Amino acid sequence: MDKPAILANLEALIADPMPYALKKGGKFKNLAESVINLRKEGRFVKQERSTFALKQEIAHFPVWGLEHIEVGALAQMRTAIQLPIAVAGALMPDAHQGYGLPIGGVLATTANTIIPFAVGVDIACRMCLSIFDLPAAMIDTQTDKLQQLLLDNTYFGMGCTTKSYFDSSLFDSKTWGETKVIRSLKDKAYAQLGTSGTGNHFVEWGELTIAEGALPNIPAGNYLALLSHSGSRGFGGSVADHYSRIAMSKTKLPAEAKHLAWLDLDKDEGQEYWIAMNLAGEYASANHHEIHNKIARALGLQPAMRIENHHNFAWREHLADGTEVMVHRKGATPAGEGVLGIIPGSMSTPGFVVRGKGDASSINSASHGAGRLMSRSAAFKTLDKAAIAANLIDKRITLMGSDVDEAPMAYKDIHTVMAAQAGLVEVLAQFNPRIVRMADAKEKPED
Repeated sequence: MDKPAILANLEALIADPMPYALKKGGKFKNLAESVINLRKEGRFVKQERSTFALKQEIAHFPVWGLEHIEVGALAQMRTAIQLPIAVAGALMPDAHQGYGLPIGGVLATTANTIIPFAVGVDIACRMCLSIFDLPAAMIDTQTDKLQQLLLDNTYFGMGCTTKSYFDSSLFDSKTWGETKVIRSLKDKAYAQLGTSGTGNHFVEWGELTIAEGALPNIPAGNYLALLSHSGSRGFGGSVADHYSRIAMSKTKLPAEAKHLAWLDLDKDEGQEYWIAMNLAGEYASANHHEIHNKIARALGLQPAMRIENHHNFAWREHLADGTEVMVHRKGATPAGEGVLGIIPGSMSTPGFVVRGKGDASSINSASHGAGRLMSRSAAFKTLDKAAIAANLIDKRITLMGSDVDEAPMAYKDIHTVMAAQAGLVEVLAQFNPRIVRMADAKEKPED
């Protein structure tokens, strides 16, 4: 377990040690029992200087795939639902621990509040799928060509930049001059347009199997498709860092909830973050379009259809009873009725094109992927490189870049995750990755 995961567990344990004490064989069981006993003796009373107290009663929140979710993620969600601004919450089946809100957590707050850490550090991290009217068999008959298209048109790594653009018209928007923070980051954003990050960010060719009538104007069959996963790069990361600090300085919360500090949208800093977050969303979309359009141009064919969605964002929405709220989806896919989305697996397991069913209890949400089964440090310590290589050969995967921490075994079983949320989304098509490009192993993960 790496340092961030340990710290997140300790914060959650201090807030509510009971789930850890009840977990058989848990790594933190003895510590949790000690905290409980010390509190009974009055010797471990938290001294907090907070402006806002958490709700004493923990509201119910639904959990999908409960048996596969770590206790720390559940504890983090319990803390989030106790915020005085919390209205409703839900936990998706790919959930695991994060900062503040767990990855896979969905939190609805009062309409005039927004939590930067509940949106996430990689604002508007996004999926994008281009479907080409070409046979999937091209992956086997023209492997070298497709691999070269990725090498020529994709760029990975912290701080990586490009020098040529397909369409940079987003930078004509007046929004880039709206605030001091945005103005200071415009040049960085421009330089990184059309690039991808590290960690679990990827661009890959795959086989898309579509059933009859599943997607409009596309007959059933096996198609060549391009799938990408990345967000708003250094621009979004800098915005997240800046406004998270402001939120934590202005909204003092108990230690276990400090990363859930919010901004008031009726105040300048809240409005500034809202403008920057939405611009990061447009920028993340433009990043994907740069990648897909460059590759399509080199391929000599426009895609028959493109599907895309954010999964680190906040939206103004209404609950089933009409209450206006701010819905934070941190590692969760929008799944309102009829809404199309993409839920990936891993580098050697399927992803899925889905249509939301509009389940109110999930706050119209679904998982954003398979979810991590183990931390990056645990993957490096426990996974065998020979076994990983054998898995890739078995699944006929051509891999460029990546490292042990992104191995398929480091993730939950995507089929189990999809089964757990069958009531939230309808599967329309299956994407099987075949030629995968990720950041080089030397790159430090930033996701």
